[in-house]
Amino acid sequence: MDASNPFYSSLLDGLTVSVTHAQQRSTYAGWNRSEEKPAFNRLYFIAGGEGKVLINDVPYYPRANQVMLMPAFTRQITETSVHNPYDRYFIHFDARIGEWPLFHAANRLFITEVSDPAAVRSLFADTITQFNRPSVYSVLRMKASVLSILACCFEEEGHTDFIHEFVLPAEHSNLAGVLQYINSHLHEQLEVEQLAEIMHLHPNYFIAYFKKYMGVTPMRYVLEKRMEEARRLLSFSDKSISDIAEHTGMELAYFSRKFKQLAGVSPKAYRAATNESVHS
Repeated sequence: MDASNPFYSSLLDGLTVSVTHAQQRSTYAGWNRSEEKPAFNRLYFIAGGEGKVLINDVPYYPRANQVMLMPAFTRQITETSVHNPYDRYFIHFDARIGEWPLFHAANRLFITEVSDPAAVRSLFADTITQFNRPSVYSVLRMKASVLSILACCFEEEGHTDFIHEFVLPAEHSNLAGVLQYINSHLHEQLEVEQLAEIMHLHPNYFIAYFKKYMGVTPMRYVLEKRMEEARRLLSFSDKSISDIAEHTGMELAYFSRKFKQLAGVSPKAYRAATNESVHS
């Protein structure tokens, strides 16, 4: 998989994560499990010890300073030494893009030898701390930590094929074509029927299909991409607001109304706050 492919970036824009448990243990008890198929993902940092993990009957032998991800709904057997049990930090979490679990097609353990184990261990420890003192801010911190750990795990070990597995090859090609078309035609009038035709689907089925994978309806996605481009132009260009509206395929009044609705401020106020050239 090409990690720079905009299709994958578009998919990951819709990624949501939620932490359901976080803890650290260094005892024999609590690790050995004969066979489970949990409905949540398990994310571990191994600080020491020895043992074995079987995912769908395939054995792995995690070592100190490794991060491992055990995807939900895989068949899991775990063993550790009585005399040298794993010292492990672990997080249970859910990860979804749209209605689909991120790892719904995974059937293996993801394991990574991290280059900065102290930093990764700190992310796990902070997640555990935040989990034990829940607040609005702790939820944000836990999400940030899990995303950072996942990025480290996949990037350092080259596990970039996980997102390719998220979409079946034929669906990948179809969705990629639609997203590429949207990104290339933001300045034009776009209709659901037009996008559905690219995939040769009835518009009603296309809307449900698109939302299932992307988490939003096709036209909501178009609007968000247009506003993303508008924010970029307001901050880093000298184009007039009317030119930006036209560039993003909207009439000025509609653009101004929708921009304020989504950004909380008018296009003019957003530019004043973010474009350095207006202050020079």
